[in-house]
Amino acid sequence: MEREVQRVRKAFQSGRSRPLRFRLQQLEALRRMLQEREKDILAAITSDLCKSELNVYSHEVVTILLEIDLVLEKLPEWVTARPAKKDLFTILDKAYVQPEPLGVVLIIGAWNYPFVLTIQPLIGAIAAGNAVIIKPSELSENTAKILSKLLPQYLDQELYIVTNGGVEETTELLKQRFDHIFFTGSPSVGKIVMEAAAKHLTPVTLELGGKNPCYIDKDCDLDVACRRIAWGKYMNCGQTCIAPDYILCEPSLQNQIVQNIKEIVKEFYGENVKESPDFERIINLRHFKRIISLLEGQKIAFGGETDEATRYIAPTVLTDVDPETKVMQEEIFGPILPIVPVKNADEAIKFINEREKPLSFYVFSHNKKVPVGWEVIMENTVLILFLINVPV
Repeated sequence: MEREVQRVRKAFQSGRSRPLRFRLQQLEALRRMLQEREKDILAAITSDLCKSELNVYSHEVVTILLEIDLVLEKLPEWVTARPAKKDLFTILDKAYVQPEPLGVVLIIGAWNYPFVLTIQPLIGAIAAGNAVIIKPSELSENTAKILSKLLPQYLDQELYIVTNGGVEETTELLKQRFDHIFFTGSPSVGKIVMEAAAKHLTPVTLELGGKNPCYIDKDCDLDVACRRIAWGKYMNCGQTCIAPDYILCEPSLQNQIVQNIKEIVKEFYGENVKESPDFERIINLRHFKRIISLLEGQKIAFGGETDEATRYIAPTVLTDVDPETKVMQEEIFGPILPIVPVKNADEAIKFINEREKPLSFYVFSHNKKVPVGWEVIMENTVLILFLINVPV
């Protein structure tokens, strides 16, 4: 691993990745790869996650194409030096801000969206003039293989390399010094990445999971709220970092929410969800068994069907969930939706603030005035906040 990193660093130090023209050429080549090898890419992701080609394209490919187009359009402006505001110490100087590449970047990809969560940071790293080592997730092995096959055919083979492997190879990579590390995954592995990076004072960009709450107010369009929650929860079989993790609502709303989501699931996936081409599967047997264990002792309002042979877990809703049970102690990352009754918005706010910071949270209400206390959650939300007043 050390030799690989040094080889890439030597390529970066040659200065080849810095010129704007070179960066644009590499981004155009990346776009060409997506266009020319689309079928191979779709097939690999489909095989890993049992996705339909339509879902793969809409979830992973089209966003990459749009992002490349945006960067190609804006990059000449982004790399241009900008005048800096002068102060007493620089009043006689020429002061400007010049964007510069950091150096050698490590990208550790995720398995739940194995293509987009690897290629998106690669686009940014190339645009900024860096060299890159890409470590795809070993759990989505078919996507990892297609990345290691295709990227060298389209990108500079000395500046951008793919390294496959499991925990051992990732551990060895993290022993090396990088100039920036991108990691998408669980908080537990994020801590390992950050600890390794700290030894070299390497800056990191972490996109980690969390238990993302939904609060459904009694004054809202319940049909719209349930439709949006069901779409976000069951897309990719619940294996999405910003998926709704659980619902907080007044007890009187529980049965209505269950009935609405039940009807919406039927509309989305048909009478037999297991046969739907649009409902994915859990990535592997270990995660399948972990998710199944979260159902122990729970009141299943609907769903709950499983098939170990195909790693199928039906869209499921749990009611009257005790906050101290296992399903409320860790990120679910699967198609199980607990409902935790609370008395009102104030109790919901208290509930959320007593727990780890969520990655996102969702509020459904007709009340355009944000209740007192939500502001604290907004400030503590790590990545993204959706405040949805429905209907729109």
